[in-house]
Amino acid sequence: MVTSFFLGFLFGFFIFSSVVSSFMHEFIHSFSAKKTFSDSNGQPSYPFLGCLISFYKNRSRLLDWYTDLLSESPCQTIVVSRLGARRTVVTANPANIEYILKTNFNNFPKGRPFTEILGDLLGCGIFNVDGELWSTQRKLASHEFSTKSLREFVVKTLQEVVDDRLVPLLEAAMEAEEVLDLQDVLRRFAFDTVCKVSLGYDPCCLDLSKPVPPLVKAFDTASEISAMRGMAPMFVVWKLKRALNVGSEKKLKEAIDLVHGCVLEIIRNKKKALEEAKAKSAAARGGEDLLSRLLSAGHDRDVVRDMVISFIMAGRDTTSSAMTWLFWLLSKHENAEKMMVKEVESMLCNGGNGLDFETLKEMNCVKACICESMRLYPPVSWDSKHALDDDVLPDGTFVGKGDRVTYFPYGMGRMEALWGKDWFDFKPDRWFQEPGAENGLLKPVSPFKFPVFQAGPRVCLGKEMAFIQMKYVVASILKKFEIRPVNREQPVFVPLLTGHMAGGLNVLVKRREQK
Repeated sequence: MVTSFFLGFLFGFFIFSSVVSSFMHEFIHSFSAKKTFSDSNGQPSYPFLGCLISFYKNRSRLLDWYTDLLSESPCQTIVVSRLGARRTVVTANPANIEYILKTNFNNFPKGRPFTEILGDLLGCGIFNVDGELWSTQRKLASHEFSTKSLREFVVKTLQEVVDDRLVPLLEAAMEAEEVLDLQDVLRRFAFDTVCKVSLGYDPCCLDLSKPVPPLVKAFDTASEISAMRGMAPMFVVWKLKRALNVGSEKKLKEAIDLVHGCVLEIIRNKKKALEEAKAKSAAARGGEDLLSRLLSAGHDRDVVRDMVISFIMAGRDTTSSAMTWLFWLLSKHENAEKMMVKEVESMLCNGGNGLDFETLKEMNCVKACICESMRLYPPVSWDSKHALDDDVLPDGTFVGKGDRVTYFPYGMGRMEALWGKDWFDFKPDRWFQEPGAENGLLKPVSPFKFPVFQAGPRVCLGKEMAFIQMKYVVASILKKFEIRPVNREQPVFVPLLTGHMAGGLNVLVKRREQK
């Protein structure tokens, strides 16, 4: 009874403190700041609440709400102020994005408010740090990702997992005329692949006869709850729950403990194996996976743990999300699918070494379709930085010290000003230098117009590897199978740490007729 009263009192005190703090901020802001863009667009905003009421009303369609507001803004930038959150600048303006991610990069780190959200899970991993710590890890990872041996290892791993697991699984579903959740299958595939490449560890997720490994469930739980932290209307709520170790924050802590424990166990075993191999032969080489490379270079255990967890997080759900939406879009656009199949068959019939690295690089039509899918359904819907000092964006928008600055790939893919009046159409042609040239050259598109892999100094190191993986999987599936969704209704895009399809993508697998 006393404990319940104390917890209730403490919760009420935290909320009261937050409200008073937010009131003072909004009160001062209402006298010192200019009118926000959301105000000028007719978006209700109040001195005390800001746009909290509108935010709450649109909480189930935040992506489309922000997109609507940005579309109405003359410079594709809005300012959002609401109770319990920092003043936020949201932009879909490429000039602003170039300024944030490149020109004045040092003034826009991820910042403590962002790193707090993912810090429990990612620790000091490369995707959750700034400054010297980020720079050191970036140089280290950049070296490893640029090696020919790692590229070859990635393709070899893809070949093993696709040929020995993914294709047999799809064939079994086809023979049994069984409905398959393709999103779940692709996520399992991605987890197997990224664990083999990052850790040299095989979770065997694609073996549907076995239960889902605890590590996978823990990653799912940790990712989802961490994402909900970032979308909470008032951050004080999750921080209080974390302090008291209750509710979702208790589940998050348990999931993170499991993830960290499993990865540390893998690291211990890997280190022991490397030491034994070295003892047998002074000339013994380390393993091909990233973990072996990092340990062989003598890096600290916790640094290695945080880095490989970051790589797994980045490589697992992003590619599976992109491929899930691509297969759904192809089911609605048979001409695009035929164009891709034609390119795959042509390249495989012209000799060579099958789907090797060089062949995959030349698959421009497949890449154009992947890019067009990610334009409409980017794996990462938005990304935020926090201003170190007062600044002014190229479009004239003021950014105050500590303000959150968000660039918005989901909304950018829906801007008529960027993609034309046919932005809502799935048109791979828009990525070619000459429309209609199926085997033509891809035209260069500014990464600040299409920032799905970020841009500037923090551009995704795994961008090339991600395209290679997606091309390999998509080409392998389209070569043998037709994927047909059982439900023709428009799926719902759900933005968490990475966007996914609500309810999965249930499909029937058909054999593709060989010509």
